[in-house]
Amino acid sequence: MTAPVRLGPRDILALGLLGLRIRRIRAALSALGVALGIATTVVVTGIPASSQQALTAELAALGTNMLQVVPAPRNAAQPDEPPRLPKESAAMVRRIGPVTAVGVVANTHTTVRRNDLTDPRDNLGLTVLAGRPGLLEVLDARLDAGQFVNEGFPTVVLGSVAAARLGIPALPAGGRPPQVVVADRWFTVVGILARTPLTPEIDRSVLVGWDTAAAELGFDGHPTVLYVRALEAAVEAVRAVLPATVDPQHPSGVVVSRPSDALAAKRAAEATFSALFVGLALVALLVGGVGIANTMVVSVMERRAEIGLRRALGATRRQIRGQFLTEAVALSALGGAAGAVLGALGTAAYALWHGWPVVIPPEALAGGVVGAVVVGMLAGVYPSVRAARLTPTAALSAA
Repeated sequence: MTAPVRLGPRDILALGLLGLRIRRIRAALSALGVALGIATTVVVTGIPASSQQALTAELAALGTNMLQVVPAPRNAAQPDEPPRLPKESAAMVRRIGPVTAVGVVANTHTTVRRNDLTDPRDNLGLTVLAGRPGLLEVLDARLDAGQFVNEGFPTVVLGSVAAARLGIPALPAGGRPPQVVVADRWFTVVGILARTPLTPEIDRSVLVGWDTAAAELGFDGHPTVLYVRALEAAVEAVRAVLPATVDPQHPSGVVVSRPSDALAAKRAAEATFSALFVGLALVALLVGGVGIANTMVVSVMERRAEIGLRRALGATRRQIRGQFLTEAVALSALGGAAGAVLGALGTAAYALWHGWPVVIPPEALAGGVVGAVVVGMLAGVYPSVRAARLTPTAALSAA
C-alpha cells in the first residue's frame, strides 16, 4: 500500500487559495459578506467614537478640569481679618503635581467710571480686578479687540459686560484709545474680552495689571480667586488637598468649588459609549461568522465530487480538513481587510459630513481583521470536519 503524500504548510495554503481562484465570483461574494460585517464593526465603533470626541470637546469647553479657590466668607480663626488668601497661595498650588495651570485675580476694592464727571459712588456694578499674565489661557478666554494689560503702565482690559456698561463696545482702529477712571486715576483701555461662559464674573470686571494695581491702587497683593486647572482624572484628588495647600495654617478659611457637572456627564458618556462599542462589535462579528460558516457549508456540499476524487487519490482526512480550514481563514482575512478599509472610509465620510473630528479606533481596525480571521477559523471548523468525514465512495456517489 502506497503511503499518502505529505503536504507542507505551503501546499495546504496553495490548495486553500486554489478554491478561491477557481470560484472567483463566489469567493468575492462571500468575502463581500465578511467585509460588510467587519465594515459594520468599524463603522459602529468609529462613528460613536467621533461623536464622543466631539461631545468630549464640547464638555471640556465647559471647564470640566477647572476649580475655583476663594476665601471663606469669614475666617473663623481670625474673625477680625477680612477674607483673603495668602500672597504665596498661587505659588503653593502650582507645586501640586496634577495641576497644569493657575490663574489669579484679586479684588482691588476700587471703582471704575467712564469719566471724572460721573458720580464717584456709581460703579455700574463692575469690579476692578488685578490679574497676572497667563490668566486668559487658564480661563480659556480670548480678546475681541486689543491686547492684555501692560504691566507698569496704567492700562485696563474690559470684560464684555463692563465694556457695554461703560459705553466702549469696541476700540477705534488706529485712533486714540478710550480711557476710564479707576480710583480717580485715568487708565487707558487696551483690550476688550469676548464673553467668558466659564467665569461670568470676569465679564463684569475691569482687569488691571498685578504690579500696576499695587503701585497705583494700593493693592495689598492678596489674591481673591484662584482658577486652578488640573489633569481631569485627578480633579477630585486636587480638590481634596487644595485647602491645606493654599493656607496650611487655616485650611477651613478656604473654599474650593466642586468639579463641574459636565465632568460627570463626560465620564458617563465615555462609559456609555465604551459599552456600546463592545456590544455592537460583538454583534457584527457574530453576523460575519455566521456568514462564513454558511458559505463554507455550501462549498462542501457543492464540492463533494472534488473531495471524493482527492480521497480516492490518497488524500487524508487531515489534508482535507486543512484545505477547507485554510480556505475559510483566507476568505475571512480578505474580507476582514477589505471591511476595515470600507469601514474607515465610511466613518471618515460620515464624521466629516457632520463636522466631527475623524476618530477611527486602531483597536477597531486591528480587531476587525484579527476577529474576522478568528471567527473564520471557528466557522470553518465544522465544514472542514464534515468534508474530511466524507468517504470517497459516498462523496462520488452523492456528486
